[in-house]
Amino acid sequence: MHAPTERQLARHPSSVGQARTFVRDAIVDHVQGDRADDILVCVSELATNALEHGTPPGRDFRVSVSITHDVLRIEVHDTGDGRPEQRTATEDDDAGRGLFLVASFADDWGVSPRIGLGKVVWAEFKLVPAVTSC
Repeated sequence: MHAPTERQLARHPSSVGQARTFVRDAIVDHVQGDRADDILVCVSELATNALEHGTPPGRDFRVSVSITHDVLRIEVHDTGDGRPEQRTATEDDDAGRGLFLVASFADDWGVSPRIGLGKVVWAEFKLVPAVTSC
C-alpha cells in the first residue's frame, strides 16, 4: 500500500483546479488515459461539492489519495454538516449532476463520518494490473 497523500485546500474556487492537479500528479504512475480522466472528473465534482455545500466560510477542506495494490481511493474531507445525496437533474437544471457523475465513473462511492466536524465523501476505483510481456 502506498501511504495516503493529502492536500489541505482553501475554500476558494481555484481550489477545485488545485485538487485536480494534486490528484493527477499523485496518480500519474498508477493510472493513465480514460480512467485517469474519469478519476479527475470525480475529484472536480467532490471538491466542488465540498466548496459549495460542505465547507463553511473560513474553513479549508482536504483531499487525499490512497492506493493499494488494486484500489485507488479519493477522499474529500469537509467540516460541513449535511449529507450529500445523488439526485436526478432535469434537462433545465444548472446543477445536480455531480454525484451522478461520481456514481457513474467510480466503482464505489459513499459518505463516512470523520473525527471532529464534518464528513468524508469518497470514491474508489479498481486498478487493473499492468500486463507485462516477455
